[in-house]
Amino acid sequence: MSHAATNLARPAKRALIVDDEPDIRELLEITLGRMSIDTAAAADLAAARKLLEQDDFDLCLTDMHLPDGNGLELVEYITELKPDLPVAVITAFGSMDTAISALKAGAFDFVQKPVDLEQLRSLVDTALRLTPMSPARSGGGRLLGHSARMTALREQIGKLARSQAPIYVSGESGSGKEVAARLIHEQGPRADGPFVPVNCGAIPSELMESEFFGHIKGSFTGAVADKKGLFEAAEGGTLFLDEVADLPLSMQVKLLRSIQEKTVRPVGSAEERPTDVRILSATHKDLAEEVAAGRFRQDLYYRLNVIELAMPSLRDRRGDIAELADQILDRLAADYGSDRPELTADALRALEDYDFPGNVRELENVLERAFTLCEGKRIVPADLQLDPALDGTVPGVTSEAAATADTGTDVPPQAPAPNGAAPVLAPGQSLEDYLETVEKQLIVDALESTRWNKTAAAKKLGITFRALRYRLQKLDLE
Repeated sequence: MSHAATNLARPAKRALIVDDEPDIRELLEITLGRMSIDTAAAADLAAARKLLEQDDFDLCLTDMHLPDGNGLELVEYITELKPDLPVAVITAFGSMDTAISALKAGAFDFVQKPVDLEQLRSLVDTALRLTPMSPARSGGGRLLGHSARMTALREQIGKLARSQAPIYVSGESGSGKEVAARLIHEQGPRADGPFVPVNCGAIPSELMESEFFGHIKGSFTGAVADKKGLFEAAEGGTLFLDEVADLPLSMQVKLLRSIQEKTVRPVGSAEERPTDVRILSATHKDLAEEVAAGRFRQDLYYRLNVIELAMPSLRDRRGDIAELADQILDRLAADYGSDRPELTADALRALEDYDFPGNVRELENVLERAFTLCEGKRIVPADLQLDPALDGTVPGVTSEAAATADTGTDVPPQAPAPNGAAPVLAPGQSLEDYLETVEKQLIVDALESTRWNKTAAAKKLGITFRALRYRLQKLDLE
């Protein structure tokens, strides 16, 4: 049975429906027919394969349980022979393990029985926005590098962008996890929708449910109006859960339900609302270790980690450092409106020999500091202020803290405090805040001693005038 589109002005899209239940086939054919989509139907795997050999389709919907096999076999068949054809599976209610297996096999998405027609139409609309696979893209200068690791990574991102499967982006801090998540979004069918990143560790636990799911007016003290949550803000697009390991266990339960049921319930509401959001997540922690330690729910882990995208560290792709450094220095020169300095051969060699515990983010900070310190138009090894013996870390500070701290300061962490006392962090004070306080005080002292003659103050501090001007702007001392 086939339903032709009534609009003859443009070629109708075609969908293949595979299900052995006549009533389900008819429901799907009617629903897609009303969306001006032509359909062809098959009751088993053999008939589906024959139709796929004879005709081209824009979408395939298949049940998991078929008389001569299962939907996974069809997913694998289509993935291998027709990789541009999105295939969605129809699973029994509550069969999340089956749905996850289908996504891992290459399915575009899934829908549960009884079929929610609104969710089905949303799935179909998204699938039909897919474009044929194209060569891997770096995304406007992001994820640069021609090493084998980066070439494979970009190709994997191109494939993952075509799926709706939840992706877990793993990797060290500074390795580009959010950049990868944005590229997955931008190269997929949801590119026109919003990309909403959220740092799960930065939301107070008492506000977390309201932030994620929204609330209705009067649901709690201070709720003076209805508020949309992050899921609704990302409707039709992608929600990126960064540092997902920092979610408290109580919130993990609620998040799991929303992801599985594709619904949200605002705080104070008695009704659930359907949501159409793709979930990407990341953390610098080892999520499997968090599960083993009881700090992260195993069921949520398996739901988020359907497919893992591992980001390589910078020390694992040292051959890309020269290309990255060129791009970073070009950007810095444009940002500061000044000539671009060149790295000497010795300076480049020093960068390539360094382990970069903070990865690309640390490379950016190192080059920004060198950009402000260098004399003339050359960056020499001394301008980089690398200490290979410390392997990029600060004594007494973990590499994680070093990676996220602002390395744009010239004041070493062990410098004495302005009053001559040994450096001591105040309760609750971060290393970054302490360094900024010391730097401000030293600059102000130099300016006051030279009656605010910036040229003389820069000389007194042993830095260039350009470096001083940069720091004045950065520390809001202008």
